[in-house]
Amino acid sequence: MSDAAAAWAPLDHRTHDHLHRLVASWSLLSDLSFSDLLLVTVREGADGPRLVVLAQVRPNNRTTLLAEDLLGSLQPASRWPEALEAMATGRLVATSGPEVTRWAIPVGLGTETVAVVLRLQSTPRGPASPFEPAYLAVFERMCAMVADGTFPFRDADVAAAGLPRVGDGLLVLDAAGRCEFATPNAVSALHRLGAHLAPDGLTLEQVGIRAAAPRLALQEGRPVVEELDGPGAVSIMIHAVPLLASGSTTGAVALVRDVTDLRELGRLVIVKEASIREVHHRVKNNLQTISSLLRLQARRADTEESRQALSEAERRIRAIAAVHEILAKEGGDQVPFDSIVGSLVEMAEDAVLSSGPVEFTVSGSLGELPADVATPLAVVLAELLMNAVEHGFLTARGAHGVDAVGHVWVTLSTSEQSVSVEVRDNGEGLPEGFDLASTSSLGLSIVRDLVASQLAGQITARSLSADQGGGTSMLVVVPADAAR
Repeated sequence: MSDAAAAWAPLDHRTHDHLHRLVASWSLLSDLSFSDLLLVTVREGADGPRLVVLAQVRPNNRTTLLAEDLLGSLQPASRWPEALEAMATGRLVATSGPEVTRWAIPVGLGTETVAVVLRLQSTPRGPASPFEPAYLAVFERMCAMVADGTFPFRDADVAAAGLPRVGDGLLVLDAAGRCEFATPNAVSALHRLGAHLAPDGLTLEQVGIRAAAPRLALQEGRPVVEELDGPGAVSIMIHAVPLLASGSTTGAVALVRDVTDLRELGRLVIVKEASIREVHHRVKNNLQTISSLLRLQARRADTEESRQALSEAERRIRAIAAVHEILAKEGGDQVPFDSIVGSLVEMAEDAVLSSGPVEFTVSGSLGELPADVATPLAVVLAELLMNAVEHGFLTARGAHGVDAVGHVWVTLSTSEQSVSVEVRDNGEGLPEGFDLASTSSLGLSIVRDLVASQLAGQITARSLSADQGGGTSMLVVVPADAAR
């Protein structure tokens, strides 16, 4: 709606807000009237007035008359002349032809008519159902509310996602809360709550249902949602919508939906999520156990080469464990990768204690990544950080002393095309003739293979010139499709 208005019929903020709330709630009107609805406004042009279609909705309980999507289109005023008349007079205009019945309902806001709701319905050849007259009677009352600006409600949505719909079950209540009409689905829902009296002419309290929503809707003139629990873990949702006339509440519509299966599904999802978190927690614990065993084995190793190999393996396992630790806390399969970066930098800082002073700076963000991307990317980042710490400053420290301070920058960035991680240092740069594709370094070989095989990405290694601050840049780029 916002795009259509911006293109053809700019709206002031107050009007835009009112129409936006109407569109958020008007599927109730569409279902009550068994009709397609169009929200239109008038655009004056050199060749006369045109109708701008700001929004469109189709009924859930009747076949649509409009196969095409008219949202954002300009239509000749001659197609629906009722809309021009309703816009000019501020009164409902109805016409009935052999095939289509059309209503033009003015949308009031204060003293103005700011738009028109067009109702398009197949001309009935006898009632489609015994309930249609009752539905249409409620629809007519709500049309009056649209015209005087009391619908949509300012502080509450109607017919929003997850709320009951007309087809789920409908009760029509008078101003005293007595039931004037109830659909079979609504009666069945009341039965599931343990009320077996026929509701006609009675309040919900009189049939044995303690529901606050209808009473509050009638008293306060606003929609109220309530969920009631019945025997045997039954859950029934009631959405009470007041009907207003001349500023007074004349009744209410109560939409009723049996949400027992949804609540049970929600409970199953919670149990499953808890189970998945427990699995990640146990995997993390097992990885930490393996990490501890490798650390112990490294201490007993006879040669420096063996100790270094075991320490590197232990560090890689800790990087994977960091991912599972986040998953155990967050649940789901999305990992807030920025939280992992902090843990990986801490691991690199631990290594700094033995290799000399190095400062770390992290900038940017990757947001949430799938676990199957976050895990190899964490290992890759851990390797690049350790490679920068252990190999980037050897010659520099030899020349300037052990107190020379190195700096490592980690830059995270995302775009519509890719996810990027760059690790840059101000060390000595890459050795002459370095080729990442043929490197003998185990760590960089792991990085190269993980980026290519599991992340479907690319890694670029280059030495930086003195003008760029010197040192080495390792850039990993992962396609956005693989990171989603």
